[in-house]
Amino acid sequence: MEQKKILAIKDFIESAEKSVKNAKKLLNEILKEENVNLNELSIDTSWLSDYKSEDSKIVEWVFTWEEMLWADWHRYPVPSNYASKSKLVQWDKLKLTIDWSWKMLYKQIQPIERETKVWLLVKENWKFQVIAEWKTYNLLTAAVTHFKWEIWDNLTIILPAWKQATFAAIEAVIPKE
Repeated sequence: MEQKKILAIKDFIESAEKSVKNAKKLLNEILKEENVNLNELSIDTSWLSDYKSEDSKIVEWVFTWEEMLWADWHRYPVPSNYASKSKLVQWDKLKLTIDWSWKMLYKQIQPIERETKVWLLVKENWKFQVIAEWKTYNLLTAAVTHFKWEIWDNLTIILPAWKQATFAAIEAVIPKE
């Protein structure tokens, strides 16, 4: 009986090793396809905290694109209208206040150092993006549709100055001549 258990455990381990190997291969393919360096996307979240203030719970987050990343690596959605109107950039630090009635108030508390560039608006695979200098950045659909920008418009975008990003915030559209 013990021999069967040992063989079953051995099979489970081999299966898990194959799954991990296949997951790593798939991740590397996606990273290569998206031209993303995993080391540049990693972020230390240990400095984020949560605390109470009167009747509210306050949680600090890092904005990753359409969501916030907390210290426990859980991801929580950010309303796209808030993200686009506030011109949130990847790696900005946010604060979420949750009151006793579960009303949620988002606030940007520490913007990352930024740079602004002018690039071209495109749409690929149902996503709005900007492309230039052989790089592609995703955009929030809410930002594009709210301001009624059109494909091939030139936009000024905001990016983190010191960290690679996959998402850009829209600053403004450059009027056509």
